Amino acid sequence: MSAHRPEVADVIRSSGARYEEVYGGSAQQRRILRDLARCRTRALGGHKKKCDRCGHEEIAYNSCRNRHCPKCRASARAQWLEDQERDLLPVPYFHVVFTLPEAVGPLALQNKRLVYGLLFRAVTETLLTIARDPRHLGAEIGVLAVLHTWGQNLHHHPHVHCVVPGGGLSPDGRRWVPCRENFFLPVRVLSRYFRRRFLALLEKARNTGKLSFHGSIQPLADTQNWSRWLLAQRACEWVVYAKPPFGGPQQVLKYLARYTHRVAISNQRLLSFENDQVTFLWKDYARANRQSTLTLGGVEFIRRFLLHALPKGFQRLRHFGFLANRVRAEKLLLCRKLLGDIHEPDSVDSSSEAAPGSTAPEPDDLCPECKVGRMRRIESIAPRSDHELACAQPVTFDTS
Repeated sequence: MSAHRPEVADVIRSSGARYEEVYGGSAQQRRILRDLARCRTRALGGHKKKCDRCGHEEIAYNSCRNRHCPKCRASARAQWLEDQERDLLPVPYFHVVFTLPEAVGPLALQNKRLVYGLLFRAVTETLLTIARDPRHLGAEIGVLAVLHTWGQNLHHHPHVHCVVPGGGLSPDGRRWVPCRENFFLPVRVLSRYFRRRFLALLEKARNTGKLSFHGSIQPLADTQNWSRWLLAQRACEWVVYAKPPFGGPQQVLKYLARYTHRVAISNQRLLSFENDQVTFLWKDYARANRQSTLTLGGVEFIRRFLLHALPKGFQRLRHFGFLANRVRAEKLLLCRKLLGDIHEPDSVDSSSEAAPGSTAPEPDDLCPECKVGRMRRIESIAPRSDHELACAQPVTFDTS
């Protein structure tokens, strides 16, 4: 086995062509495979840097910036979290998860944009409606919602993670209404309302001809079959799970980092890739979160990975309630005033800034060898053309 720790890109470079032979794949899927295989390699070009103090040299290749790339999401997540820190309120935060039943999965796969959109709508309408009810909280809440479509074994498992401040604005906007200690909203009530709302939206979409039925779910195009299927979904329990509240804002940020910019599987979970077999870690939630390993062939691994490709332009992270983009700045300021939060959200700690005229290198520019000099760009590296790539010998683990 190679000393190089395997990455998703390694599997794609080795097995991507065979995947296309077997499954073909859409234009978007082929684009994902191409981008991830090239990410941070000479194929995309880059630049060479040299320390102005000790002469240490490094090559930095360009990123693909594809939102399904495990390597690119890390840097995007860091910037997003820095922006979100300004929006945190000094209250406990709750994590609520809404999951679609397994029977809805095939329908979602064939109608991703529509069904995932309906899922977001049903989830947020459920939270906002139940929270406004005076029998529960009686307030306008804020919701940050993130769509995940995968389980730990890469099977299709659509669900939405919601991070919600523990309380909200009163109907007249004159006071902050806190939730009860260690309790946000009743899960059973959320589950029933979510089920009813999602199925109503889904039935409306079907009645207006917006749903497609192919392959194994083609029988659902028949009205009687659809009615029986819908009745079965109304009869089963839908899973809504509320986790205990977080501590302070820093715990919230750390938690958000785990969910907001995650892709189907991270490179850190891959243990080995040899003889076209990928072995990775996964948590078996059915067995008390026991950590296990799973081995898949390269083509099957790619097939499962691509199940979670989102439609072009589809936003998997959304804000609602008083966190909605059009009202967030105004309503967060009101929340802070009502909570007596004296810290200005946009203030900057001047003590952490460098003095005017300072030439101290930023952490990203600091030489990793001497820890004193600054890494300077000395040479650009042009991308390799498609013809050059086609002529190159494929090497499974070579990313240089």
